[in-house]
Amino acid sequence: MTRRIVLALLALTVVLVAAAAVPLGLSITQREHLAFRDKAQAATRVIAASAEEYLSDRAPADAMNADLSDVAKAGDCAAVYEANGRLVAATPCQAAQAPEARELAAETLTGREPEPPETDGRLLAAEPVGTFRQPDGAVVLARSAAPLNTRIAVTWAWIGLVAVTGIAASALVSVRLARWVNRPLTTLDTAAHRLGEGRLGERAVVDSGPPEVRRLAATFNTMAARTENLIHGHQAVIADVSHQLRTPLAALRLRLDLLATAAPESAPELLTSAQEEVARLSRLVDGLLAVARAEQTVPRPVPVRVDEIVADRITAWEPVAQERGIHLTSSSRTAGPVALGKGDLEQVLDNLLANALDAVPDGGTVTIDSTSVAGAVRVRVVDDGPGMTPEARAVAFHRFGNPKARGSGLGLAIVHRLITVNGGTIALEETPGGGLTVVLDLPLWHDRRTP
Repeated sequence: MTRRIVLALLALTVVLVAAAAVPLGLSITQREHLAFRDKAQAATRVIAASAEEYLSDRAPADAMNADLSDVAKAGDCAAVYEANGRLVAATPCQAAQAPEARELAAETLTGREPEPPETDGRLLAAEPVGTFRQPDGAVVLARSAAPLNTRIAVTWAWIGLVAVTGIAASALVSVRLARWVNRPLTTLDTAAHRLGEGRLGERAVVDSGPPEVRRLAATFNTMAARTENLIHGHQAVIADVSHQLRTPLAALRLRLDLLATAAPESAPELLTSAQEEVARLSRLVDGLLAVARAEQTVPRPVPVRVDEIVADRITAWEPVAQERGIHLTSSSRTAGPVALGKGDLEQVLDNLLANALDAVPDGGTVTIDSTSVAGAVRVRVVDDGPGMTPEARAVAFHRFGNPKARGSGLGLAIVHRLITVNGGTIALEETPGGGLTVVLDLPLWHDRRTP
């Protein structure tokens, strides 16, 4: 990728530099040629003016000779010819008397304006003396083109130097740009490859490269973290399930072994014990299925009336409470519906009531109250049972977190998942005078948008 970016940018730079530098160089070269010819032609006109005084007006030749001397000092060659082509005066340099110069003078004397030729590194310029149609003579000047060629060569050298510098700078910038873009992509590819090999802690670098690549790396890291948590969570579930099922399975096997060899009078007792272990296994499996469903569910919020759900669950659990001699009460002072998944609040209250009724002794009390707080509805399930130690409350929402739990140890984990996935919060507090208080803060319906 780096090579492709560099080659593409270099090709583009070369094309742009060539498109700009070559026309510029040609334009400067043409302008230098025109300026050089104009200056030579102007010098020739000066000599032609003084020669006209000598040939046409029969004035002394002093002015003409002075101009020829100045031209000679400047390094040019000049010659003055009469109308019949005879040489009148010339500089010591013989270039203006060469055959090409005489041909140019003869053509000028015919009344035409020939194109000044360039021969042997010299530029020839001719001007008529007197009138253009019937000249009294002609002046030919030969000027060396070496200074012109030197200036043109220097100009092209500067243009080439600028072009090469631009291409080199473009190459340097393109290499750095390509590496700036490619390096984080390379590290991201390496991280993805290592993650695919099972290195779950692998992460991509997110502090270099373009913003788009940084966002891609951050998204990859989020995905990798979720994948790591998911796999570790599955491993933890498998370990927890294996640990929790080992004990009832061992007890069940022991009961069945004893049942096979026991006396007939003890068989009913052993069979009852085996059935209790089977029931315990069934509760564990049901709890694990409930946890799996809760973790895989993404609820669609609907408006839920807390007071109606509380009253419904109180009615459903009242027979169980009366059977155990427990007072089950409720009170509601809520302002509006909450945003929860359909059926989630019922499941949450069922788990909390089941735990509370199992923990509270005969004659105890379980109360559900709901009140409106800032932006939420607070539901409290209060009991006066034995409560939980601070250590137990700290791990209560983990699967099998409380080793002293009477049930499967999964009820509060299910409740925690159902509440947090709906955007609420849950906390465990100590009831004044003894017992446990579960505090649920549920988001109000108008504070949530249906996805």
